[in-house]
Amino acid sequence: MEIEPHKVTALIGPSGCGKSTFLRCLNRMNDTIAGTRVEGKILLYGEDIHASTMDVVNLRQRVGMVFQKPNPFPQSIYDNVAFGPRILGNAATKPQLDELVESSLRRAAVWEDVKDILYENALGLALGQQQRLCIARVVAVQPEVILMDEATSALDPVATLHVEELIAELKKEYTIVIVTHNMQQAARVSDTTGLFWLGELVEFSPTTQIFMKPKEELTEAYITGRMG
Repeated sequence: MEIEPHKVTALIGPSGCGKSTFLRCLNRMNDTIAGTRVEGKILLYGEDIHASTMDVVNLRQRVGMVFQKPNPFPQSIYDNVAFGPRILGNAATKPQLDELVESSLRRAAVWEDVKDILYENALGLALGQQQRLCIARVVAVQPEVILMDEATSALDPVATLHVEELIAELKKEYTIVIVTHNMQQAARVSDTTGLFWLGELVEFSPTTQIFMKPKEELTEAYITGRMG
C-alpha cells in the first residue's frame, strides 16, 4: 500500500484485526514490545525505517502519534507543547519557543480556548481540548506524518466534530493516517481507505470507491454490516 502525502488515509476493520498494530509499525512503536518480529519493508520517502542507519528517535519525530485517549503530561499547557522542541533544540530563545507554542496551538485549533490559561495544568482541560492539545504537542516537533489511533473514540460528538475539522485542515501540511472503528468517520474525513480483516489488508482504494463500489465481496459485506 502507498500512503499519499498530504492526504488522509483511514484504516477500518473489526476489533482485533491488526489496524493499530499496523499503525504502530509506521513509527516503530511496536519495538517497545518484547519479542516483536517484523517482516517486509516500510519506506518513508524511500528510506527503510528498519535500516540500521535509521535513528528511531528521529523517526518518531518525523512520524508523530496521537493516541486513543488524550494523554497530556501533568504539567502546564505551555510546557506540554514546549516539551518536544526543548528536547530537540528547535527553539534557541524564549521568544522563539513562545512563537512555536502559539503556532502549534493555533494549528491544533485550540489556541483561543487556552491562550489565557497557558500556565495552568493541562489536566484541567475538557477531553476534547486535551486531545487537540496532544495534537499540538505532535505538531510542535514539525513532523512529516501524523498517526491517529482512534483519536476521537473517547470524545463526545461535538469534540469529535472539532477534531475531524482539524484533520481536514492539517492535511494541507501533513500526511495523516487514522485508525477508526467508525466507518462514517472514515467516509467523512479520508481520501483513501484500507480494510483490514484478520491481519490482512483486504482492499485499499479511494474512499468513495470503498463505500460506493468496493472491489471485494468481503469489503461490501463489512460496509453493509453483513459481517464484522
